[in-house]
Amino acid sequence: MLLLSVSQIVRQFDAAPVLNGVTFEVNSGDKLGLVGPNGAGKTTLFRILAGLDEPDSGQVQQPAGLRVGMLEQSTEFSADRTLIDEARAGLAPLYALQDEALDVAAKIAAADDDTQRDRLQRRYDVVQLHLQRLQAYNIEHRVDEVLQGLGFDSKDYHRPITTFSGGQQNRVLLARLLLADPDLLLLDEPTNHLDVGATEWLENYLAQSSATLVLISHDRWFLDRVTNRTLELNRGRVNDYPGNFSAYWRLKAERAEVQMKAWEKQQEFIAKTEEFIRKNFYGQKSSQSHDREKKLERIERIERPQQIVGPAMNFPSARRTGDWVLDVTGLGKGFGTPLFSDLTLRLLRGARLGILGPNGCGKSTLLKTLLGELPADTGKVRLGTNVEIAYFDQQLASVDPELSVVEAVRPPNNAQMTPGQIRDLTAKFGLRGEIVHQQVGNLSGGERTKAALARLSAVAANVLVLDEPTNHLDLWALASLEEALSAFDGTVLFVSHDRYFLDRVATEILVFEPGRWRLYDGNYTQYVDSMRRAEQEARDQASRDAARAKGTAPEVKPQPKSDDRAKRKRKFPYRKVADLEQEIAQLEERIAELQAELSNPDTYRDGKKAREVKEEFEAGQKRLAELYEHWEEASELN
Repeated sequence: MLLLSVSQIVRQFDAAPVLNGVTFEVNSGDKLGLVGPNGAGKTTLFRILAGLDEPDSGQVQQPAGLRVGMLEQSTEFSADRTLIDEARAGLAPLYALQDEALDVAAKIAAADDDTQRDRLQRRYDVVQLHLQRLQAYNIEHRVDEVLQGLGFDSKDYHRPITTFSGGQQNRVLLARLLLADPDLLLLDEPTNHLDVGATEWLENYLAQSSATLVLISHDRWFLDRVTNRTLELNRGRVNDYPGNFSAYWRLKAERAEVQMKAWEKQQEFIAKTEEFIRKNFYGQKSSQSHDREKKLERIERIERPQQIVGPAMNFPSARRTGDWVLDVTGLGKGFGTPLFSDLTLRLLRGARLGILGPNGCGKSTLLKTLLGELPADTGKVRLGTNVEIAYFDQQLASVDPELSVVEAVRPPNNAQMTPGQIRDLTAKFGLRGEIVHQQVGNLSGGERTKAALARLSAVAANVLVLDEPTNHLDLWALASLEEALSAFDGTVLFVSHDRYFLDRVATEILVFEPGRWRLYDGNYTQYVDSMRRAEQEARDQASRDAARAKGTAPEVKPQPKSDDRAKRKRKFPYRKVADLEQEIAQLEERIAELQAELSNPDTYRDGKKAREVKEEFEAGQKRLAELYEHWEEASELN
């Protein structure tokens, strides 16, 4: 079912339009990720979709009565409202139905007239039908599920909402919107102010729900888990890609490569044709020349693909340290209540240690304690040989807001850097032109982050300590930073809530958990796999313990031996292995053809054809997985 049709939207605030012919559709059940560089107009588009702004031209069409809910970034709360009051506001229509049911029931009990009682009884039956259809009898459970999933404790339900922090209030707005369950959800950076636990809860909630949503997020892991379609907004236009963020990132590169080759081939043809026309316009081949000129005028020009390119960030080669750069023994720190204790680790040269944990667990405090900015309560920290540390703090205090970018980036230990060298450096971090002469305090959050990273590079240290370096960066700058840190030949210690960033950069993970810390070898994916294995082993052990306690040990079934193959029950009907291999080869060839069509921009000029190709591609991939499984079974049992 079509929920939203956006056609040729134009919105302009100055000389260049922010949105210039934006066109796409949203169908029921779609989970769209909206991505694009900072300043591309994503929030402007959201405001138009929500009816909070009007386009200069074009239109947004939607069915009558469509309920659109947009996540607010801030609002004014009444001082007499509590946390639970604000959350329940999302379910106000259901609470009103419950109140009506109670009111009608009371009137039925008090009614003396049979006609009036019958009328009230009919109304009561209708209200009860609505309550059952809307599952309104378990709404308090739904409120608990959402609030606790987003990190609130039940003991705080009756606290005045104005006593919560700004970040917590934004989480309340998110809870209220999720409980309202509109027909179309517009979520602009919903993971802001959420720690990893709450973010994982939200992505599971959205992924498992039937909600239709459009989502703006810099959290690529979140986009991968939640979305099934990606819209890229760039230079005022939208390009539509099937699949989640990772599929979009891959498919965009493939499309760009195909389009670039087509463009280069056409440019070569145009150049040769123009050369022929120029040489033969008045000669013996003038008629051929005029004919080719007409053909050239009719040719449909292929646009050169407009790539979004991240800044070419890099960090200079590091001076060699000893085998270890940081030795921590029995470290503890707290402010009244301990944040961490008995922390012991040794950071080796070349390692990239990512620190992960819930908000308020002491991650930033740990970095400052390791750097000596805060005294340790217990334990000690030793630095290795030749260690030179550069620190990126999430408040960006390293770049003075009163100085220009050029002056703020220059490190105190490198007075010989010329303004030209500094401009070359800032350009590598995405700051070019007149912006380098602006005061740091006048820059956007993303620009200030890039300035602080440029200064980190200028220091030329061999150990980089970073506290939330991904804040405010767009997706392309994030990818550039990941590549730069992965290529850095020194040592990196960083705090981040960005799981995609942790996965691509970290070689070790230090995880803060309630009352303890743990050190894992590997990146974020390997950490998650380790946790799942440990949880499964714990469940298996609990089952064995429960069985022993009851005196009924679980039956241990022998594994089938090689001569027991025929006794195994088949999942698929009998087919020859050769026949399966032939069908797999044919299907793989067809999938490759479909992938080429999806990479061709011409495919998307016909919306119906694009959907058909996408559906056949997805069905083909599903069928291919089944055929591989069938082939494995046939190879073993035939």
